[in-house]
Amino acid sequence: MDARMFGLETPLMAALQHLLDVPDGDAGAGGDKAGAAAGGPTRTYVRDARAMAATPADVKELPNSYAFVVDMPGLGTGDIKVLVEDERVLVISGERRREEKEDAKYLRMERRMGKFMRKFVLPENADMDKIAAVCKDGVLTVTVEKLPPPEPKKPKTIEVKIA
Repeated sequence: MDARMFGLETPLMAALQHLLDVPDGDAGAGGDKAGAAAGGPTRTYVRDARAMAATPADVKELPNSYAFVVDMPGLGTGDIKVLVEDERVLVISGERRREEKEDAKYLRMERRMGKFMRKFVLPENADMDKIAAVCKDGVLTVTVEKLPPPEPKKPKTIEVKIA
C-alpha cells in the first residue's frame, strides 16, 4: 500500500515507506542472501549504511599527518573499535547501548543508540604502521602519519674512459 493514496507525502512517511520496502532477511533460508538475490539491499548493507550516515566525522590534512575526528560522547574505550581493513581502509565502529534500569521509565529518548561506523580509504602516502587513536572529552581523534616524500633521484654520473 502506498502512503500517497492517503495524502501522507511527508518526509517521515517517505522514510517509513522506504523502510517497509527493505526485503526481510529472515524470510527464507537465505537470510541476507535472499535480499541480495532479489536485487535489493541486504539487511546488513542497510544497517551499515544507516550507521555510516548517522556518524558525522571531520577529516583534516596536516603537514605530517591526517586526522579523523568523530564525536563519541559517553563511550568508553571498550565501546569503540579502530581497525584497518584491506590494507588501506580505516574503519571506526562501535555501539552505544541504552542504560537499563528496572525502576526508570523513559519519557523521551533523543540520544542516538545503536551501532555506528565510518570507513575511510587512506591515501597512498599514509604510513600504515603509524596510526594512533585517542579519545578525550568524548571526541575520538585517529591520527595517521604521512610517509616522508621520496628522495629525488640524483643523476648518475658515468665515467668516460678513453680508449
